[in-house]
Amino acid sequence: MLLQKERQDVVSYCRKMITAGLTKGTGGNISILNRKRGLMAVSPSGIDYFETTEGDVVVMDLDGNIVDGNRKPSSEYELHRIFYVRRDDIAAVVHTHSVYSTVLATLRQPLPASSYLVAYSGLDVRCADYASFGTRELAEKTFEAMRDRFAVLMANHGLLTGSKDILNAFNIAEQIEHCAEVYVRARAIGTPVILDEDEMARMVVKFGSFYGQKMAHDEPDEKDE
Repeated sequence: MLLQKERQDVVSYCRKMITAGLTKGTGGNISILNRKRGLMAVSPSGIDYFETTEGDVVVMDLDGNIVDGNRKPSSEYELHRIFYVRRDDIAAVVHTHSVYSTVLATLRQPLPASSYLVAYSGLDVRCADYASFGTRELAEKTFEAMRDRFAVLMANHGLLTGSKDILNAFNIAEQIEHCAEVYVRARAIGTPVILDEDEMARMVVKFGSFYGQKMAHDEPDEKDE
């Protein structure tokens, strides 16, 4: 099976989105890039995550063509493809409808440096301008707002994160949602204190040194069946 490991991981992490409380129903989507092959495995459209099999995951090339799979890919595959084409530091993308990130996105407000954990994204998490789901415009606006970052809020929509592998991309999604929850709750009773840019710059450097150990084990080269 083409990109079997990537397809297995897409299935696994889509289910984790549900169990981790990062989405509901069939909301959100996940993809993983195999850069050597120039192919990405993308979650299918509209299938219950706990009924999705690796055979349902769609393999696409970086021109947006289906290479393998009988299902319809996520309607937001452009949202994934644009990062693989334009950034060489991202090989997995996680898009969630997590509650507190979506609260901020609905207000069209960024997530400031209310916690050092925001450094998983960078200095802060910007909110992208609104565009309709599944459009090229949405992909462009999301990409622009996530320049020099690893997470972005999507106006009136949700959260998107990216990283070098699916383990890190998913971890960023969990950490940013946690920070969004704390920030929203803190605002309900007072005014959150925001860390300054110098401190966050130091945190970004430290995260690169220490938290960079959180990475998937290297896998042997895949052999197609």
